[in-house]
Amino acid sequence: MIPVTGFAGERIGILGLGRSGLSAARALRAGGAHPVCWDDNPAAREMAAQEGFDIADLSRPGALDGIVRLIVSPGIPHLYPEPNRVVAAALRAGVPVDNDIGLFFRSLGTAKWEMYDDPPKVVAVTGSNGKSTTSALIHHVLEHAGKPVQLAGNIGRGVLDIDPPGDGGVVVLELSSYQTELARALTPDIAVFTNLSPDHLDRHAGLGGYFAAKRRLFAEGGPDRAVVGVDEPEGRFLAGQLSEGPGDARVIRVSVEEKLAGPGWSVFARKGFLSEYRKGRQAGAIDLRPVKGLPGRHNHQNACAAYAAARALGLAPRVIEQGFHSFAGLPHRSQVVAEKGGVIFVNDSKATNVDAALKALEAFSRIRWICGGLEKEGGIAGLKPGLRNVVRAYVIGREAAGFAVQLDGVDAEVCTTMERAVARAMDEAQPGETVLLAPAAASFDQYDNFEKRGEDFIRAVRARL
Repeated sequence: MIPVTGFAGERIGILGLGRSGLSAARALRAGGAHPVCWDDNPAAREMAAQEGFDIADLSRPGALDGIVRLIVSPGIPHLYPEPNRVVAAALRAGVPVDNDIGLFFRSLGTAKWEMYDDPPKVVAVTGSNGKSTTSALIHHVLEHAGKPVQLAGNIGRGVLDIDPPGDGGVVVLELSSYQTELARALTPDIAVFTNLSPDHLDRHAGLGGYFAAKRRLFAEGGPDRAVVGVDEPEGRFLAGQLSEGPGDARVIRVSVEEKLAGPGWSVFARKGFLSEYRKGRQAGAIDLRPVKGLPGRHNHQNACAAYAAARALGLAPRVIEQGFHSFAGLPHRSQVVAEKGGVIFVNDSKATNVDAALKALEAFSRIRWICGGLEKEGGIAGLKPGLRNVVRAYVIGREAAGFAVQLDGVDAEVCTTMERAVARAMDEAQPGETVLLAPAAASFDQYDNFEKRGEDFIRAVRARL
């Protein structure tokens, strides 16, 4: 645990008692603070009460009296589409609002660090797509190299649940826009921006607000090194803002769209080959094509970002390459779950938006595509470049018929349920084809989350093997 410092004897409000909320309450108590907790869910309140925390409805008049800070869980709106009533009351009362990420960064460093030969470092990864795989890959490569490393944030453990890092320790954080937007402290040593595509627009009042939330990690965090994907205008803009000139090696530019030239530091992948350039000369290369855990161009982008972060931490290219080959990938992200009769079955349930699904469609050829769900803003027209790889689509979800109509030029069958979609795809699949779950939609019309949807796909596939 990372005890939260600076609030000894103070009353701190905790709004939301999921993983991050309870973790924050425990860490605050360990640092001598007095957490006052609330969640609209009675079961969550009961769990906190069993741990001895005070429970109080923070929305009631006077409930925030004496509260010096309000800690808000990521799922609770603090600004758009409208602030939660407790957050609004805190802002009116002048109570600062923060989250567990802000508490983590303000509490991580200790006096012991002055005695370390190699003080701990934090690598923070954000972006629209690929941040989980990139974070896990950085963690895996460092672990493979024998480095003391922990993975936390949106993946792995809660940020305040990890052990205090020791001499030479590295903490790898995956951070969402919800987390970076609200955190009052952001001080990573290395910050990674994978890419940007429209997502969570209601929570950020549009694409500009969404990008601004990601940008805070760099503009306010002031990392010593920034790894920036430059295949979108926002990434190029961010890299330009952080750099003092073309040769500024504090910014490592990453691309899977083009060869990056110039006197600076860059990592790019073309036709399955990763290349690192410094001062106009090649400094490293990896053939990514045989790396089973990183199929497709979107995973090659993740590999480039992870490679750049690992190089910034001092690892050699050959060590990184060895780590890549032993990386098994993450569940629900281009996860190969079975292979039979020349047909491969891939679970990419995490492809909840159009951009992520397009990358999955472009990673394979001759696809039996299972898609559909709760459609996000902007429609699915952006999938068109990947549809040429689709042999047939099997559409699930409560609005499957409406989703199927939008798949212009694709032979699509309305299946509604995962059970039927998998059965039809498996009955019709031919050797050399891939049965791919890449929904391009949220899961909430039929499932609690994308993990449950992916698990249902795996169950349905294995039941028929």
